[in-house]
Amino acid sequence: MERIRCAGLMHKVMSAESAAKLIKNDSIVGTSGFTPAGYPKAVPLALAERVKNGENIQIDLITGASVGPELDGVWAKSGIIRRRYPYQTNSSLRNLINSGKVQYNDMHLSHSAQQIKYGFLGKIDVAIIEAIAIMENGGIVPSTSVGNSNVIIEHAESVIVEINLSQPMELEGIHDIYSVEKPPLTKSIPLNKTDDRIGMAYIPCDLDKIAAVVITDMEDQTSSVAPVDEASERMAENLIDFLNSEVKKGRLPRNLLPLQSGVGSVANAVLGGLCKSNFKDLDFYSEVLQDSALDLIECGKLRSASASSLTISPQRLKSFYKNISDYKGKIVLRPQEISNHPEIIRRLGIISMNTAIEVDIFGNVNSTHLVGSKMMNGIGGSGDFTRNAYISIFTTESTALGGRVSSIVPMVSHVDHTEHDVMVIITEKGVADLRGLSPRERAESLIENCAHNDYKEMLKDYYMRAMKETQGAHTPHILKEALSWHERFVQTGSMK
Repeated sequence: MERIRCAGLMHKVMSAESAAKLIKNDSIVGTSGFTPAGYPKAVPLALAERVKNGENIQIDLITGASVGPELDGVWAKSGIIRRRYPYQTNSSLRNLINSGKVQYNDMHLSHSAQQIKYGFLGKIDVAIIEAIAIMENGGIVPSTSVGNSNVIIEHAESVIVEINLSQPMELEGIHDIYSVEKPPLTKSIPLNKTDDRIGMAYIPCDLDKIAAVVITDMEDQTSSVAPVDEASERMAENLIDFLNSEVKKGRLPRNLLPLQSGVGSVANAVLGGLCKSNFKDLDFYSEVLQDSALDLIECGKLRSASASSLTISPQRLKSFYKNISDYKGKIVLRPQEISNHPEIIRRLGIISMNTAIEVDIFGNVNSTHLVGSKMMNGIGGSGDFTRNAYISIFTTESTALGGRVSSIVPMVSHVDHTEHDVMVIITEKGVADLRGLSPRERAESLIENCAHNDYKEMLKDYYMRAMKETQGAHTPHILKEALSWHERFVQTGSMK
């Protein structure tokens, strides 16, 4: 068989049901998958059937990032997940996290590989990895993502490989697997350009570790992206104006510096807006490659794209596979400990563009929590890029929930990215460049340039009263009132 190139593994080909029996109660399970692409499907569904038939199975789950409904969703509904790392987006799992039934450790994605290597998260009993092929030497060729797969395979006791026939063999050669040694033996990572190849096209794996091979044909259940709306178009225009200004000031080259974009419809729309710009020969160095990156390749703007996953919408996935040769020479998929590595981000001079849930008037950003206590998805890789970027940008529409909530607030209900790391805020209303500004100057810029008109006077009133009460303090806050906007929303459903 073309996809199983080691004859010695043929006797380990089995059904998903048989492979699922290798997973025991109280295990730590690591899987492939990254936002949500390249994750195992058949074995997780088979494990859920065991629970449905009366078995008691609870496990800790470690992935690269979010995975699809056949894993996070079904396991959450079946009560299989006891603890989850490091990022998720599934509504069923989110509800269990927010009700305290699943313990969730939200961590920077660049940190997760090292925490696995040192055993901070425990010893991985079983790895379940989606692949398109297994090499003669046991090496595993991933499918549409790499994520933490290389580290999970290295540190798992045994490995179950799902060979997914729906993933095209043309993906082979798109991956660049490079593993980082533990300190104090860590070497400099020899990556100097976004399209450099520094590793292998497969993940090394000891043949003896492979306990089962399962043949599947289930497609990734990636997320759809919302149509580009007026607010997203305005944010994209504001981003382009800002970048053009930076070029004119000599702070960016004409082809900019490598771009990073977070996940989701807003991030996708804002990045895709660059198709209408005059920029060309762009490079992309990020964790996720969405539809907008394909748009930039197709319109001739993007020279190279490096990521850890191909999170292509269902509407685009089939055409992407059909025309994969048109994209393949420009795309590299890497482990997330490389795609999100702080030193590489800093050295390449990445322009990071991530999405905020809310921003306070002093530049602190909340990207994970609703009203301070309910987890949305997680910090993902936004912190990796924000803290180390040449220019760190956050975009958000100025209001949410049909205008009932202002995205610019006196104090964020939860801090993910502090004022020390956030440089630029962009809404559909305008741009606040916070670089070099004092807290009071940041507040004035954010209120004037980014707040919605419905909330601008309310924010000005709060700020002026805070200035008076604190006698013009460095960071003027009325602490007893700073979070009252969130309390008002909890009580009435509106911040107005």
